[in-house]
Amino acid sequence: MLHVLLHMARHDAPFTSEQIATMLGTNPVVVRRTMAGLREAGYVRSEKGHGGGWTIACDLAQVTLLDIHHAVGGPHLFAIGNGSDNPECAVERVVNAALDDALRQAEALLIARLGSIALADLARQFDAECVAKGWPAHGPLGH
Repeated sequence: MLHVLLHMARHDAPFTSEQIATMLGTNPVVVRRTMAGLREAGYVRSEKGHGGGWTIACDLAQVTLLDIHHAVGGPHLFAIGNGSDNPECAVERVVNAALDDALRQAEALLIARLGSIALADLARQFDAECVAKGWPAHGPLGH
């Protein structure tokens, strides 16, 4: 969704769910479901009908990567962890405790970092990349 949001921020016209789905290689239904979370958080808005679609509805400087993660319903940052819990096995208890501690520390670092990066930071980097490549101000849309 970050990919889409940056394109939306640099594009004057709304994007339809179909356009976004093509950009992401997914289904428009998945796009609408995901964008609904962003709309509920106030980051995008949608208009129905001819000429409608999704547009940015926020100040990019006020929205962080962590905000977007929460808005799209991303509860877990890591998909790894303890596969089983056998309290009878001392080895498993020791290993699980070590893994749990390491994952807690890693998640805290990642949350702090995601909370420190605003969408405006990424937009500035995107703009600089476009200039360096000689692309139009809003970058190529067909990638």
